[in-house]
Amino acid sequence: MSDLSRRTILAAPASAPLLMALQTAPRPDDAPPFRHLLSAGRSAADIGKLLLPREQWRPYPTAAERAAWQALPADTARQVVASAEALLGQPWPSLPASVFLDFARNGNRTRWEKLHFDRRNRLRSQVLAECIEGKGRFLDDILDGLWLLCEETFWGVSAHIGAQRAGKGLPDVSENIVDLFAAETGNAVAWADYLLAPQLERISPLLRPRLLYEVERRLLTPLLTRIDFGWMGTDPKAPRRVNNWNPWIVSNWLTCTLLMEPDPARRAASVQRALVTVDRFLDAYNPDGGCDEGPGYWSRAGASLFDCLELLYSATAAKLDYYPIPLVKEIGRYIYRAHIAGNWYTNFADASARVNPDANLVWRYGTRIGDPVMAAHGAWLAAGKKPEQELAGGAMGRSLDSLFHLKDLRAAATTAQAPMVRDVFLPGTHVFAARMKAGSKEGFYVAAQGGHNAESHNHNDVGNFIVFHDGEPVLIDVGVETYTAKTFSAQRYDIWTMQSAWHNTPAVNGIMQNAGRQYEAHAVSSKSDDTAASFELNIERAYPAAAGIQSWRRAITLNRAAGHVQLQDTFQLSKAAPIELYFITTREARPAGPGQITLAGGFALSFDPSLQPFFDEHSSQDPRLLPNWGPVVRRIRLVAASSTTSGKYTVTIKKS
Repeated sequence: MSDLSRRTILAAPASAPLLMALQTAPRPDDAPPFRHLLSAGRSAADIGKLLLPREQWRPYPTAAERAAWQALPADTARQVVASAEALLGQPWPSLPASVFLDFARNGNRTRWEKLHFDRRNRLRSQVLAECIEGKGRFLDDILDGLWLLCEETFWGVSAHIGAQRAGKGLPDVSENIVDLFAAETGNAVAWADYLLAPQLERISPLLRPRLLYEVERRLLTPLLTRIDFGWMGTDPKAPRRVNNWNPWIVSNWLTCTLLMEPDPARRAASVQRALVTVDRFLDAYNPDGGCDEGPGYWSRAGASLFDCLELLYSATAAKLDYYPIPLVKEIGRYIYRAHIAGNWYTNFADASARVNPDANLVWRYGTRIGDPVMAAHGAWLAAGKKPEQELAGGAMGRSLDSLFHLKDLRAAATTAQAPMVRDVFLPGTHVFAARMKAGSKEGFYVAAQGGHNAESHNHNDVGNFIVFHDGEPVLIDVGVETYTAKTFSAQRYDIWTMQSAWHNTPAVNGIMQNAGRQYEAHAVSSKSDDTAASFELNIERAYPAAAGIQSWRRAITLNRAAGHVQLQDTFQLSKAAPIELYFITTREARPAGPGQITLAGGFALSFDPSLQPFFDEHSSQDPRLLPNWGPVVRRIRLVAASSTTSGKYTVTIKKS
């Protein structure tokens, strides 16, 4: 055995003591209950008996299995090879330390990330091209790419280096931490090793042991021996809610473990630990399956959960089948419930308003849970895509899954229609949506939320709502600008897009909503029938005591009979104060007489004439906002003419 392949087999900490520690540790008030939906009653030894031996697990054909690769759709195969060919023999991107330091020096993370992702995207492209073509043309480039990854000091990105004890700056080689993209790098290495093992061994007998060595020290050992990574939620000293990082990383962890871990006992222990970890993600979910991070993050929340479950299903020959669990089904269904029309989705929190979910993942998830509506949504997403758009990006495993289900998905897409469900109410997540009729984008669509102001990727937006008409935006949620160091810092709510004053919410005495779990909606309800759909909630708790709000009942109604949307705010204050109602839009707005405003495109807002309209603008030149909203976001402020202690205001949005 070479030095590179010599390993210390570490005993995994026993799962039972870890679970007991989690159960008995003091927890904050908002810490979710422990449900153990995946891990309950399953020891590492139990899982070891269920897992197929590594040598027998064949999740996808290897490059040596030529018939399977040659049977792929020819147009997509040509596209993959052509993309890889364009980079053949070109220099690989350099990763300068000075660029890594951008994040610490000025908050910029995008320069490093472009170089980092360019390397990985090129490797994925060339591995797939070599598997498709099978002539060896890409092997030297693949060798160079894999060796460069092995030589990298840190597999993650600069924005995440603060998780090291050394803090922000250059990576500390003495501490291997696992962030999203260290895990994804391991995914790429593991699949390259699986798909091209004989070819890599012919290049050098030292190459594959080096790949195992790097995956082992950077990922498998830290993940098996540490419980204090925040995304895990398994540290009994600091239990916490987790977000999309959890299943995203676990899906890559499982990939590396199942494909590369040679020791069966350690392999089973890692899988068991992964189950305990992803349970913490499920614990944080309401039974309605709503994703408080928004649909843009579903692809790395619910869809990454599917990645995890599918790996387990495959690696145990369907003996670990978690798809019948009701919560697993509801988490999948969220994505079509958040759909408005085209590529517009409800975009509360940091999610973008335009989302392009992975069609294969949605279709496969829907098929696996037996939900024809979700499967239809996935098939509709695939309809009309060009070959270069059909292959999933990101992790190599997703690309493989896209390729080997492409024929069946294309067949399903030929007759698919977007389901566009009529009514949505997620009582735990406090999300509501309604359209005029099912399956149609015609007429008004409205969505609203309650929730609280400590959600993952939170904006201070309790009571916010959006309005679309014929599939196009009328009143909007701006979303989030390009991430910088400030985005996830103590200065987050200095950013304009995060503030309630740039959401469709009220302000009292100039006071906006506060951030924190205690700032929440309550008394949330919804009802719907053929004539109307309504959403009601109290939002006074979303504001600090200085606002002096005793009660604020907000009702948002889609009147199907009359064909308009109506907002009604009923409030009681502890003392007289000025009130403003905010409405965010990209459409030009003009006063049209007392109690009337017109919006470009033939829309009108009608309101109490005692409210005076004012108009503000904010540039949206940011590259994440510009494609959605154009260069300007506009705000309408309806301001009460005098201070008041109580009242009721009604605003109606119509198509004139």
